[in-house]
Amino acid sequence: MGLAALERGLGYQFVDRGLLHRAMCHRSWVAESTDDEVSNERLEFLGDAVLGWVVADLVFRNFAELAEGALTDLRKSVVNANALAEVASELGLGEHLLLGRGEDAAGGREKTSILSDAMEAVLGAVYLDGGRRRAFDLIERLFGPRLDDAVDSLHRLDYKSALQELLVRAGKPAPDYKVTSTGPDHDKTFTAKVKVARQTIGRGEGRSKKAAEQAAAADAYESLSSSPV
Repeated sequence: MGLAALERGLGYQFVDRGLLHRAMCHRSWVAESTDDEVSNERLEFLGDAVLGWVVADLVFRNFAELAEGALTDLRKSVVNANALAEVASELGLGEHLLLGRGEDAAGGREKTSILSDAMEAVLGAVYLDGGRRRAFDLIERLFGPRLDDAVDSLHRLDYKSALQELLVRAGKPAPDYKVTSTGPDHDKTFTAKVKVARQTIGRGEGRSKKAAEQAAAADAYESLSSSPV
């Protein structure tokens, strides 16, 4: 499937489509390529900063009634690997990724860390190609509705605390988190499991130990909230 389909999903047509191509280049692809390819890591760095700026601006302007702490929680609700990966999945971004054979065979097109990084790279590419206004408009369109949805559940954004409270009310033991990591020191991916009475009730992934634990707690909280504990 060509990059034109991805552009249609984004609602943005690149002047320099080479930037979008680079945003799709995972380092595993570059390592195996015989061409002079460049990975998406620099674009990811830029996109992360652009996303943080735009979301902070949106939160500050659109939610004037919220205190600083709530603004921070609201920003975190969309500036995280899970939210980025969800947006990437909705856009079908995984189908366009250029991955090495091993990473592709290992399900890399569905990995939260790879999808979130590529989504940030796309945002960086749009910023370079179209400038601040186009990048701002794209991020507002993709992430604005998520901010609106998150406002009504700010009390649940700290899922570790919310899960703890849910278990206490149900008379259950405190949750226990186990975290493992993969990858080099400068680019680790953390995977967390949360257990209650030795039974795994949630799993999550993130770029830090805390993020992975929060993702696991969110998985457990949503599961337990929709069924008896």
